[in-house]
Amino acid sequence: MMITNKELQHWTEEISLTDFQKPYVDKVEFNSRLRTTGGRYIPSKRVIELNPKYLDELGEEEFKGIIKHELCHYHLHIEGKGYKHGDREFKELLKTTNSPRFCKALPSQKQKQAALHYYTCTSCGLEYTRKRRVNTKRYGCGKCRGKLKKK
Repeated sequence: MMITNKELQHWTEEISLTDFQKPYVDKVEFNSRLRTTGGRYIPSKRVIELNPKYLDELGEEEFKGIIKHELCHYHLHIEGKGYKHGDREFKELLKTTNSPRFCKALPSQKQKQAALHYYTCTSCGLEYTRKRRVNTKRYGCGKCRGKLKKK
């Protein structure tokens, strides 16, 4: 489900009035370059940017939660209160508006299982398992300083 920036603006203004009883008068837009987050609030520009992939992959309810979370940042910033994640006022507003603290991970961005590399010391026989490859010419066994051999 894809919506336009104009519909997104209207949706955000509506959520702001119903859940916060305050108007949202600034700009909200999609930013498809966001990779690890559902949205962000930019205080210097007073703009909310939202990741459209969250609407497509996780649906309307999750996306509304992200909008509410960013509106918490926005309204606290406008009022000159603590709007950052660690601030007490921010955490309280999240609770009162029933907004999520974090957004779920995108199904398309799930972490891939790292390939494991196996090494054995030629001197003492100690076995090593590593996520990253080891330069066996440069590094040796941590126990006896023997040569490592890739399995």
